[in-house]
Amino acid sequence: MQLRSCCVYSAGVLCVLLLIAGIAMALAQVFQKLINNRIKEQVVLENGTEAFSVWQTPPPPVHMQFYFFNLTNPAEVLEGDKPLVQQIGPYTYREHRPKEEVKFLDNGTRVAAVNPKTYVFEPNMSRGSEDDIVRTVDIPVVTVMEKYKDTVLISRIISDVMKAKGIGMFRTFRVGDLLWGYEDPLLKELKQFVSDDHFGLFYKKNGTDDGDYIFLTGKQNYQDFSRIDEWNGQSTLNWWSTEECNMINGTDGASFHPIITKTEKLYIFSSDLCRSIYAQYESDVSVRGVPGFRFVPPSEVFANITINPDNAGFCVPAGNCLGSGLLNASVCKEGAPIIMSSPHFYQADDKLVQDVIGMNPKKVEHETFIDVNPLTGLLLRGAKRLQVNVYLHQIPAFSQTEKIQTLVFPVMYLNESVVIDEESAKKLYAVVTEANVIINIPFIVISVGILLGVIFIVFMCRQQTPTNSEQEPLISS
Repeated sequence: MQLRSCCVYSAGVLCVLLLIAGIAMALAQVFQKLINNRIKEQVVLENGTEAFSVWQTPPPPVHMQFYFFNLTNPAEVLEGDKPLVQQIGPYTYREHRPKEEVKFLDNGTRVAAVNPKTYVFEPNMSRGSEDDIVRTVDIPVVTVMEKYKDTVLISRIISDVMKAKGIGMFRTFRVGDLLWGYEDPLLKELKQFVSDDHFGLFYKKNGTDDGDYIFLTGKQNYQDFSRIDEWNGQSTLNWWSTEECNMINGTDGASFHPIITKTEKLYIFSSDLCRSIYAQYESDVSVRGVPGFRFVPPSEVFANITINPDNAGFCVPAGNCLGSGLLNASVCKEGAPIIMSSPHFYQADDKLVQDVIGMNPKKVEHETFIDVNPLTGLLLRGAKRLQVNVYLHQIPAFSQTEKIQTLVFPVMYLNESVVIDEESAKKLYAVVTEANVIINIPFIVISVGILLGVIFIVFMCRQQTPTNSEQEPLISS
């Protein structure tokens, strides 16, 4: 009986101790901090680490899809009507993007690299072939007109050449040529004025890199993991009119620092956009069983200066501001009147959608997003969606434009997407599961304490209940 009582009271004492210890560990986040510190030490760009291997040779397959807008009424557009376009595609390419020429600098705190990209056509994932024909604006023609519009003699010569050779603002192209390059008739006639008579939306971009990068390794601060420190030898850009807009912020979008919270902004530098953007938390997601946070760029990123005054620096020349949802990229596209936007003018001014028949913006299809695992910062799924447009308007020096409406004409949009592969997902799932078990140790301790408490109460109640022999009267009648 004494042994039983001793065990009961021991269970009660142990219950109290476990509850105190479990609650204290939960409040102090002991195991959460332990896991975080371990992840911070492991997620560093350093030879031999898993993080470096993934950064140098990204395992998930990356696909680039191109959609073109085929113009069906070119003659009517030249007479002032709205363009009527039909979307064709996708034309899908497998993208290979390893980091090369890797060299560690400054005692391993920075690392230099280039990121060449190679595109291989995937017919089975495409709707059409590279031999498909698309009619759209002739970008070199519009660029030449813009460049020489204020030079009377040269503009007159160019206009006469265009008429004599039958060169107009719109023409047909092979999809493959429009992407990777072709000999342009007008540029060929103007060889003495131009350095190259070839043009393509991705001309000289297959098998080449977009510049020299220097990344921070995260050795000194985990939040600096893979953050771009310099691009082409510069720590800032020089295209825009304010210091803030010229800042190079964030990573290249292929990886992010570990221990990501829902309240922070993820910054990304895009050489395609010639600027940095940021994304904010939108929702929780699960990709192949791995938990993640979805981050999306808010509409303020490309909003006009009335909505977001910080975007004033993107008005080029200074004071020449476009509507919401647009970015004038001519300053970094060799003077070509290129306007960047989201596909189908998603999140842009409604007038842009109404000006072109065939635009149908949808969040699911046209929004850029990033799904990241918050513990490791690894990319689970993502899609970068950008549209290339050309600014068209009447140019007095060229009679070819005398009736055309002022509009932003859509040429094509790209969807660069990635989803974590099965093998990488299994590895990451194991890491996340192990971390969750360790993080939940305090709650397991609390649960055991509660269980012991219940056992203690049950046995105490049984001890207090009198037995049958104890209930019999001492003197029977």
